[in-house]
Amino acid sequence: MAYTKYAIVEHGQVQKMNEKILVVEDEHSIQEIVCLYLRRAGFEVVSASDGRKALEYLQEETPQLIVLDLMLPEVDGWEITRQLRSSGDIPIIMLTARREESDRIAGLEMGADDYVVKPFSPQELVSRVRAVLRRVHSPEENTGEIPLVFDELVIDPRTRTVKVRDLVKDLTTKEYELLFLLARYPRQVFSRDQLLDHIWGLAEYIDPSTVTVHIRRLREKIEREPSNPRFIVTVWGVGYRFEP
Repeated sequence: MAYTKYAIVEHGQVQKMNEKILVVEDEHSIQEIVCLYLRRAGFEVVSASDGRKALEYLQEETPQLIVLDLMLPEVDGWEITRQLRSSGDIPIIMLTARREESDRIAGLEMGADDYVVKPFSPQELVSRVRAVLRRVHSPEENTGEIPLVFDELVIDPRTRTVKVRDLVKDLTTKEYELLFLLARYPRQVFSRDQLLDHIWGLAEYIDPSTVTVHIRRLREKIEREPSNPRFIVTVWGVGYRFEP
């Protein structure tokens, strides 16, 4: 069987299952505890014990979020992330035993939304899942907003599209939300903690390097010279601001 599906039961009642989480973890004990806590939090949970089974499932279904171990048999988490980011924008929270900052940054640069190092608190993981989903499914209300135009850069909140020199740029959900927030408040300086709170929702649970990585990726997509940015400016020792 390629995956296992869990019904959500609480206080003897079967709840309506709305948000589906795919847990990809080959260590049985960790998989079980993560699934248990997510079920208790009200999620529908599907699990896979190796990368091949996870990819088979993803060919047929689209979960709202993936909790993904990096060191997997068959196909590792890096390759799964690469394939997902080349074709879509499903939120990913990576699980790994690696503690080095370079590994965390590599995961974020590949497109992960968050990064959790083992051993971890299952309750903390649930909080991170909720924070990511809250940002994905409850974006800031943009109805009636007109496009923001800054020379060659155009941000249209009605369609959540970004154009640079009339070319549409492929931004992830977090990249778009980060750019839109900065551009709505030009010249206002945001610290990394403030950006984490606004975009990710739980600054105390998320690695601050997440912001650094997303800013770097944004610059690569919208700036003529990413190393000498025109729009997203670093305020050394403080944070970032958007220069209109």
